[in-house]
Amino acid sequence: MAEFLPQLFQQLFNGISLGAIYALIAIGYTMVYGIIGMINFAHGEVYMVGAYAGLVTLAAIGTQSGVPIPIIIALMLLVAVAVTAAYGFAIEKIAYAPLRGSPRLVPLISAIGMSIFLQNWVALGQGARDMAVPALITGSLRIPIGDMFQFSAAYSRILIIGVTVVLMIALSLYIKFSRMGRASRASSQDLGMANMLGIDTNRVISFTFVIGAMLAAVGGVLIALAIGKLNPFIGFIAGIKAFTAAVLGGIGSIPGAMLGGVVLGLAETFAAAYISSQYKDIVAFLLLVLILLFRPTGLLGKPEVEKV
Repeated sequence: MAEFLPQLFQQLFNGISLGAIYALIAIGYTMVYGIIGMINFAHGEVYMVGAYAGLVTLAAIGTQSGVPIPIIIALMLLVAVAVTAAYGFAIEKIAYAPLRGSPRLVPLISAIGMSIFLQNWVALGQGARDMAVPALITGSLRIPIGDMFQFSAAYSRILIIGVTVVLMIALSLYIKFSRMGRASRASSQDLGMANMLGIDTNRVISFTFVIGAMLAAVGGVLIALAIGKLNPFIGFIAGIKAFTAAVLGGIGSIPGAMLGGVVLGLAETFAAAYISSQYKDIVAFLLLVLILLFRPTGLLGKPEVEKV
């Protein structure tokens, strides 16, 4: 017991930092679904593009340029957010807007095609091999617990959690109090009625794609700095995991996406720590199956009421 509790705290921290990344990506899925009722399966690739945009920015500045590390990271985030915002807007206009009103299977296939295109686009431009990301944030906070264990919190992981919390609060306040936020909430309730009442629903839909892409870009840059490598295919598995988190928390619910990301991150981390790292994906998707079986609407989702 003396060793179990300190290790539990360590795995809790690791799980929350991983879940924060899933939450950042999952919000993009849940916002798009909440407005137009469709899943953007190219969203994971936007996360990957954001990571590459950050790496290219870092390479352009140089680690030996003398620019302070916080400014370099801020510039990486700003460029990644700007690039992925353009990608999110383009994905909506190319893969979704022309197909609005079509059977749901059609835009789904279009989104999968866009996902494959982005993977190969980056692979051709940057190469398909793993690329190393310089460790800008080194060191960790170490706290001795008892005589045999030392709690370690990497500064890069602390940054992930801190940035995620700030962004979640900012997004929640923006959605609640801003004009566009109110328009988004109205559109999620009834897109057709919102359009009839004078809300520019096309603009709202584009807004959700852009915001989701920007949040995913932040996650891509932060996890690349924490892990130290990336390749053009990291978006696929991360996107599937984030989609799982969105469904887990309740697809269409922003708080649900946050909760689902944290729960999924904890489940994966505990599975890797106490069972085997080979079983972490099995546990994550088994959790999704159980939620769909016993609570199809997710942890915070609400059952849909059929309107007559």
